[in-house]
Amino acid sequence: MTLDSKTIAELKNALLLEKTRVEEELNRIGKPTTDSGDFSTNFNEIGTNEDENASEVEEYTDNLALENTLEKQLKEIIEALGRIESGTYGKCENCDADIPVERLRAYPAAKICTNC
Repeated sequence: MTLDSKTIAELKNALLLEKTRVEEELNRIGKPTTDSGDFSTNFNEIGTNEDENASEVEEYTDNLALENTLEKQLKEIIEALGRIESGTYGKCENCDADIPVERLRAYPAAKICTNC
């Protein structure tokens, strides 16, 4: 089953919306670096006493973990958009089978089928 142009447009729109959301979230906790899709987590200085320093480190650690997760999502989205442009979107990277449209609607960045 090949995806029709209407379905591809729908999924591309979903990917673009998700890309915007992820980038906005990344910009909230960090700033972009020179590498595309890579961000550097902000370190907010709250104060100089021990409790404030502990809060700064805790916030930074939480944001760093979130940044890594969001960067991975952004990379997957960018790769999916690239597959749309190259005409390989909707094909499993492992076995070349069609990825079910239901899976793509649930997770538009999917690159492998449910069997793989």
